[in-house]
Parts: sequence; structure tokens; C-alpha cells
Amino acid sequence: MNKEKTAIIVGGGIGGLVTALKLHRVGVSVRVFESVENIKALGVGINLLPHAVRILTELGLTEDLKKTGIPTAELNYYNKFGQQIWHEPRGLDAGYKWPQYSIHRGRLHILLLNAVKKQIGEDVIYTGHHLKSFQTFDDGVEAAFENKKTGEMIGTYRGDFLIAADGIHSVVRKHFYPNEGLPKFSGRILWRGIAESTPFLTGKSMIMSGFQDQKFVAYPVCPETAEKGHSLVNWIAELAVPGDVPPRSDWNKKVDKEVFAPAFSEWDFGWLNVPKLIEETETVYEFPMVDRDPLPQWTFGRVTLLGDAAHPMYPIGSNGASQAILDADALGQAFVEQPTVELALTAYATVRMEPTAKIVLTNRQNGPESVMQIVEERSPNGFKNLHDVISQQELEDIANKYKQIAGFDRQTLNNKKGAGIK
Repeated sequence: MNKEKTAIIVGGGIGGLVTALKLHRVGVSVRVFESVENIKALGVGINLLPHAVRILTELGLTEDLKKTGIPTAELNYYNKFGQQIWHEPRGLDAGYKWPQYSIHRGRLHILLLNAVKKQIGEDVIYTGHHLKSFQTFDDGVEAAFENKKTGEMIGTYRGDFLIAADGIHSVVRKHFYPNEGLPKFSGRILWRGIAESTPFLTGKSMIMSGFQDQKFVAYPVCPETAEKGHSLVNWIAELAVPGDVPPRSDWNKKVDKEVFAPAFSEWDFGWLNVPKLIEETETVYEFPMVDRDPLPQWTFGRVTLLGDAAHPMYPIGSNGASQAILDADALGQAFVEQPTVELALTAYATVRMEPTAKIVLTNRQNGPESVMQIVEERSPNGFKNLHDVISQQELEDIANKYKQIAGFDRQTLNNKKGAGIK
């Protein structure tokens, strides 16, 4: 494209900020509009898979990530008795050119916000701007914003195109799909917290135990704590619940641990004491596990969807943030390769719609965590020999298939253009 284009990015979360960095790199002018007035380091832990870290590396964030996240060394699955079902190295330990990072979502968010301010400029971030409405024209887009708290209209802005990175309750998605309704509830609730503890296993391990209706996940997220010989552990307790639960998008609802903790009272595996970890956690957040059905179309002329606005998915396989980052990369690449805005946005959606739809549907079947459900169904009272219950080949096939679906098969990723960590 000869003339510099201007993007309106609705949503200043992980997807929106990485999109800003990527578009800026390929010569597109950006403005990011975020609903909240003050962006804070909210949330708990997430994982960034190597294919996402590759993109962040290319955006110049290698050193920042090293200072902020734990390079995940291994992933282990266990049954509810703490018996190991699956073990695999992760990131650099698995031979990838890029690490996998376990990282606090809020700290990653601030890292990206600071990168946008440093690389592009502080004046491209518009906080306290909630999208009220938008109009499209032959030569651009006009977006009107309001103060969400007061309802006061605060500005109208023009751009060549609009990127909706405004989350699972996207205003833009609702505009194009007004009858979609609420997100789809899985029947399971997540309770999440962070507590300082003694390191478990390698000190860089990610573990999951249990099965579909009762699961516990834990991994460390803070390198500074690790340097002191301790571990800041992010954990997730998950249970199936009866009835319909209204979906929420707010991670900040605090709950009493007694709502779920009794279900995990016997889960002391020796190498990890689950009830003690829950007990020592000061604040616990509750969130229903929800997603939405894959869409038939993301791009509408000069407007397109990205991240959770396009493909909200269950937090299975460590994929949510990573897939938003892959969206941003594909979008930037489309603007390099295509001669017009409309063709670029259409090309981006063509590249990303099918892969993300597969992940959404695979995650509904528990993704790679399905091995825990298989073992629970075949051996609910535990096992003496794992391979009497499930073969090594079956385990490997499930793990490898998911890596291919999610786009981080090691050989394919390592052969992509780019020379690893800089």
C-alpha cells in the first residue's frame, strides 16, 4: 500500500496492543481506544506458547518477557490421585527456538502497554473511550465513543479501517450478529488465585490434575520470586456445576473459598499440596467457562474482528492470548501483501478463521487434556500401570494432534522465517 493507512483499534487488551505494535511495524498509523479510564495489572496467570513468543520477539520484547515471565520447562498431566498420566518438555526444553512463558496476565498487559507508548507514542492510547457506534463509508470508518460510566459522548474519530479487539462481549460483533445472545456456558466454573509457595517439581513446571468435571491447574508466574527460592503459583480450580450460570466477562468478582475448596480437600500429592495452596491464597476470583460458536464471517468491508471478539474459546491448551497474538501477526502480514484495506482485511480473516474455529471446537472436547478424562473413565480408582489404561502411542497422538491444530508443532514452527531469540 502506497499511502499510509490509519487504524482504529477498539480494545486495549493483549490482542489490541499487539495489533497496534504489529501494524505500526508495517507502516500503518494506529490509535487504540480502551473502555477503562486507567489500565491496571488485573487478572491472574496465562501461558504464551512458542508461536506467540516468536511474534513478540520480532516486536522487540525478548528482554521484557525474560524479566516478566517464567520460561515453562515442562507440562505434566495427573489423575485426581496425583498419578502421572503425561509428561513433556515445553519451550526451549522441548527444542523450540522460542520459550513458552507462564506469566501474570496483568504484568504482560502493562508490558505491552509500555511497549506501545515507547515504540509508537503515548498519544495513541485513548483510555475511557467505550465504543458506542460506528459507520462505514467507501473510503473509511467513523467511530463514536462514550464514557461508559456516565454515558456522555466524548468523541468521534475517523480512520481507514476498524479492528474490533473488544473482547467476548464485543460491541462490533454484536452489531454484525445482533441475535447471537450470551456466550455459551460449559457447565463448569473456574476459581483462580495466586499464592506464594515452595517450588514444586522443576520450579518451572505447569501441572494439571483431575478430569473434565474436577480439575486443578498450577504453574509459577514470577521470575523475581523464583530468584529468591520461592514460587508465586497461579492456580485454577475447576468444577462442573448444575443449572445455568449467567456468563460474566469480569475477572474481578471475589468469592469465598468455601464455595469450592472442600472438593479438593484430599488433593495432597506430596509434591503439591492443593488444599494448602488454596488456603494460603488471599483472594480468589470466579469465572464461568464460556465461549462462542465460530462465525461464518469476520470481515465486513473496512471492519474486522480479532482475538476474543472473533473467537472466544475455553482456557484449554494455553491458547487464548496466544491466538490473539497470532491474529495480530496475520493482520500485519496481510497489509504487507495486499494492495487495499478491504483485500488485506479479507485475507487476514481467510487465514485465521478456519484454524481458530478448529481450536474452539477441539477445546470443547477438552483438547490435549482429554487424556485425563480418558484415564478417569477407564480407571476411576487409579492405576498400577498407566499403559494398562492408555498406551504411550495414544497419549502422543493426542498431544501431537493438538499442537498441529493450534499451530505450534515444533518442526513446522522452527522452520518458519525468523532466527529464534535475538
